[in-house]
Amino acid sequence: MSKVVFRRRVIPKGWILKTIGSITKTGSGGTPLSSNKEFYERGNIPWINSGEVGQNVINSPQKFITKKGLDNSSAKIFPVDTILIALYGATAGRVSKLGIQASTNQAVCGIYPNSNFNSFFLKYYLDTLYKYLVGVSTGSARDNLSQDGIKKLEVPFPNIKVQNQIAKILSDLDAKIEVNNKINEELEALAKTIYDYWFVQFDFPDANGKPYKASGGKMLYNKNLNKEIPEGWKDKTIADWIENDKSGDWGKESKQGNYTEKVSCIRGADINGLNGNGEVKAPERFILEKNTHKLLEHGDLIIEISGGSPTQSTGRMAFITQETLERFENPLICSNFCKAVTLKDETYLYNFVYQWNRLYDAGVLFGWEGKTSGIKNLLFESFVTNYKTVFPQKNIVEKFYQKVKPLHAKKQKNLQENQKLAELRDWLLPMLMNGQVTVKEAQEHINQAAEPQEKYQ
Repeated sequence: MSKVVFRRRVIPKGWILKTIGSITKTGSGGTPLSSNKEFYERGNIPWINSGEVGQNVINSPQKFITKKGLDNSSAKIFPVDTILIALYGATAGRVSKLGIQASTNQAVCGIYPNSNFNSFFLKYYLDTLYKYLVGVSTGSARDNLSQDGIKKLEVPFPNIKVQNQIAKILSDLDAKIEVNNKINEELEALAKTIYDYWFVQFDFPDANGKPYKASGGKMLYNKNLNKEIPEGWKDKTIADWIENDKSGDWGKESKQGNYTEKVSCIRGADINGLNGNGEVKAPERFILEKNTHKLLEHGDLIIEISGGSPTQSTGRMAFITQETLERFENPLICSNFCKAVTLKDETYLYNFVYQWNRLYDAGVLFGWEGKTSGIKNLLFESFVTNYKTVFPQKNIVEKFYQKVKPLHAKKQKNLQENQKLAELRDWLLPMLMNGQVTVKEAQEHINQAAEPQEKYQ
């Protein structure tokens, strides 16, 4: 494809430069007074803050405002297909496209293009400007990212047919990623439901295949747990489940001296992504050969022991399976702010995972934290050696393990596929936008990368 140079930028021949302000309507949001409950209680208008822009939750509202809150603030409702740009904060420069009608706070700029311009195309082009937008948003007060500044941005556009073709290629990749994410949500919800049914309500299948407690299964009062548990079940400390633990390592940024073993280092910030709730950006590091005993293996659990926030305790946890390891080119290790744990019996892995997460979600771990130099630390040894939990019978645990293991294997395979799809999309994105790759060539790359997938049921 031949090209022309315009203002030191190379754009494909036949494409035209337009300022965003000349082909769109723009607007910003607002925040209803937080102290007024009437503006929020029983609200049904999705309200998105700047921290959610560019995140998976963008079309799954976390907060709502009322019509009264909307009318008594500068918030406004943006239509479906509006492009949102975070103006400042941790997500500054991130871009999302609305799949629902929603309002936003004032740190978000909404853009809705005229009918001759594809909103997906514009969204993807703005993605290529992320580093520039971040640079502007972190500059001086005069240069901060603003609605007026965004309106002055110049974007090269092909004709609407090519816009639609490019947008479809990239959005199809994103749609496949989203389908995998929805499947993973369903798989996780199914596994959690089974756990709650069997190990919280104690309605696991009895000898006749009927729910144990609901069918009159014998329950005995346990004074240590202060509740009834099924006959034959015990109470044990969390430490009783654990075979050993291994500390993390940070190594060196580059290969030097005896630091020769290349690894990917899982930090606390990567735990959610490892579980499938966001990105994993584990940095590559080099560790000492004598520390390779710290490498993570199938069945290991990673627990964050330093970090957290006033609203988030330490103790976030992820677990490693063979499918998890296959998502990475390098062996894995956890950072110094985490601890890896190995259980005595691998079949108790998923019981441990869901039990730990229930305690975490209930805020139990807030009560087992200390502080060093302003950083919160999980009092891990004290917690696991003192906190008692239900210890189920082995035969029920084995049944649960066999039911849940393939669900998590499928989740990790979907995450591995998403990683490949995202890498392909991120490679194609700038190439399509500057004309280095044509629509036809991009489709050929996608066809080569496509792999047959088993049917999900």
